[in-house]
Amino acid sequence: MRVSNDPGGPAAAPRRSGRTAPLSWPAVVLWLVGITAVLAVTGVVLSRETGLAPFLVFLPTLISGRGTVRQTAVASGWATLVIAGSLIRSPLDGAAANASVLVFAIALNGLSVAQAERRVHREGEITRLRSAAAALQRQILRPFPLATDELTAHGLYEPVEEDSLVGGDVYEVMATPYGSRAFIADVQGKGLPAISTAFSVLSSFREAALAEPTLSGVVETLEKSVLRHNSFAVQTGEEERFVTAFVLGVGSETKVQAINCGHIPPYLIDEERTGRVPLGEASVPLGLASLSSEPRPVKWFDFPYGSTLLLCTDGVTEARNPAGEFYPLEERVVSWKDVPAADIAPTVRHELQEYTRGGLADDTALLILHREPATAPGRPPTRRPEVPP
Repeated sequence: MRVSNDPGGPAAAPRRSGRTAPLSWPAVVLWLVGITAVLAVTGVVLSRETGLAPFLVFLPTLISGRGTVRQTAVASGWATLVIAGSLIRSPLDGAAANASVLVFAIALNGLSVAQAERRVHREGEITRLRSAAAALQRQILRPFPLATDELTAHGLYEPVEEDSLVGGDVYEVMATPYGSRAFIADVQGKGLPAISTAFSVLSSFREAALAEPTLSGVVETLEKSVLRHNSFAVQTGEEERFVTAFVLGVGSETKVQAINCGHIPPYLIDEERTGRVPLGEASVPLGLASLSSEPRPVKWFDFPYGSTLLLCTDGVTEARNPAGEFYPLEERVVSWKDVPAADIAPTVRHELQEYTRGGLADDTALLILHREPATAPGRPPTRRPEVPP
């Protein structure tokens, strides 16, 4: 099996920082000068300059929620100096009252700086954890393109950067004794537990794809893997999860087999026919086989030589524009008939960024499977454990 690095691989996806967008220094200065001026003018008009000046003590608290530690410290120093100057110019009745206001201001400003420091430290830890998880995903998910005798796979994997939205999308394309087998899956939920489930299912697929002679056997192995992982999750206090998945088997014939476990159906891109592949109703997701009285059926459909199959997760189909409208994948697919298979994933990435104004809210996984010509003369035929109806 040939595998090579490609700029369109997982590591090439553009990154966005998960940290809170910091305040700029001009904004901080504008807040300090502007609010001080407003309080000063209001105090003069109301003849209550000293009474209003202490309200500046809340300004560092506001800045600590978005600003850096240094910005919060500068705001705290500014507020303390202004309040002290106001008390010197127009002291309150009694030295104790003046001292109380000043001590309160110093204490609250100190707490604001400490709060900013804790927030920055916490965000740094979250960023490091998220970066480690994303780096682990990029190491386990092989970079595109992936190639077998029957398929050349391009694609896209772009995890979002928000800490609560690191999810569990996985994919794989493998050469096996039974032809090429492709797999894409999306784990319910977000965060590190979802990634753990995703890696477990991915590992099971890689083993089962080589060992199981039938596609049904592969899916049954995946089902057992999710159930075992859920049993372990219960013991460790985590929630059980299901996994939507689409498993594809491609041999030397143009008719290929697939099992859809609650996943988004594939889209065929071909000169003669382009659109969603009519596979009927999807089966239950992995981990929920007990809810169905029937085994997951194997569906067959035509995948002509030279055509392309698009598989994706709901990060694509559920991407929304600012008006809340879903990305119209089915409409866009028709316009990609003349787009080379290697260029479809970058095209989708560009369109999603434009459509959502850079506001993707979920992981985005995309598999673009291009069907290679028939097996060359003299090459042993692919073993076919199942015969199309």
